[in-house]
Amino acid sequence: MKLKYGILGMLYFVQGIPYGLQSGLLPIYFRMVGLSFTKISLTKVLYAPWMFKVMWAPLVDHYFAKKTWLLLTMWGLVLACLACSLMTPEVNFLPVALIFLFMNFCASIQDIAVDGVAIQFLDFEEIGYGNTIQVVAYKLGSVMAGGGLVAFLYHLGWSAIFVYLAVVFTLAIILTSISDLKLRQGRPSVDSFIRVGTVNPWSILRELFHVPDTRWTACFVFIYKLGEQGSISMFPLFLLERHFSPQELGFWNGIVAMAFSIAGSSLGGHLISRRRNPLPLLKTLLIVRFCSLTIQTLLVAFYQDKVTFFEVAAVLSICVQHLIAGLITTVTFSLMMRCSQKAKDSIQATHYSFLATLEVLGKLVFSTLAGTLVDWLGFMSAFGVFLTLSFTSVLYMLRR
Repeated sequence: MKLKYGILGMLYFVQGIPYGLQSGLLPIYFRMVGLSFTKISLTKVLYAPWMFKVMWAPLVDHYFAKKTWLLLTMWGLVLACLACSLMTPEVNFLPVALIFLFMNFCASIQDIAVDGVAIQFLDFEEIGYGNTIQVVAYKLGSVMAGGGLVAFLYHLGWSAIFVYLAVVFTLAIILTSISDLKLRQGRPSVDSFIRVGTVNPWSILRELFHVPDTRWTACFVFIYKLGEQGSISMFPLFLLERHFSPQELGFWNGIVAMAFSIAGSSLGGHLISRRRNPLPLLKTLLIVRFCSLTIQTLLVAFYQDKVTFFEVAAVLSICVQHLIAGLITTVTFSLMMRCSQKAKDSIQATHYSFLATLEVLGKLVFSTLAGTLVDWLGFMSAFGVFLTLSFTSVLYMLRR
């Protein structure tokens, strides 16, 4: 059991690295070299492979061992990091963007394989703790690649950072290769998923939606992060405009705030393991998050530069927001996994990938537009939109 949890944690840690690079390091780096908020937000399009991973999830479910998929994708991440170390975004923007697109493609396939393993091996009572490992390890990888590297960017430089990341992925390959987890071998199948070697997306969707509670869960995971995602992505850039240094943001938003997020995820896993029905807990957390976003919006409206009170309040707001976000994320992922366990074994990884794709799509669509809203409306009006959108998930849950 401990070995299983350790390997799952390591794999989820590796998955968090590409996300941390794009959510933590790239926005600060691009703003430092003069890119607009709109262009920074548009880089979220590089997350596109996560939106389409449900299309290749049946291949991971049916062909080759999960371990094979894990090793192939991690070798892809090693090559991507080495390629990225040879160029910089301000000079080779398009090649670097394509490399990050490829990194997300590899990470999305790896995510399907790891989720399939987790669904097979975690018992009903273990889901809360298993999802704590998933979320916490993923965030640790994100912290290391995002906030941690932002703090050391000035000292290490762009190229050295990616060489170090290639070493991290190589170590993960070695650990995965020597692990003795019995990952189930996929078998080619000619059924409603694959016919004459071709994936039938309509058959996939019909099969997935026959699983109990899928429709309600799918809608919820699509909308539950809308307002929160805009706030989390734009508030650090608001502080950057208000004379917070990149090093300060790397520390407070990338490291300290992520520590609060990890604490929230750990607490969420503990709470969900003690409940068979997570919905009342989710309802309470969504209401608390709306109150926290209201305070943050007021802070944006009345913020004064170089005033200690507002600086402290801004840091506290970031920490509280990440704590609540960690709680909600772990509880939601547990809800998703419980729903996927109701599916038959041959489609469980695909079903979970479908829900996870909608979760990423909901975050990606709005975070891509968040910078444009700030450019058009200004920070105050944009945060008003974020606050309004965050209330939609509250209403949806109250109508459950």
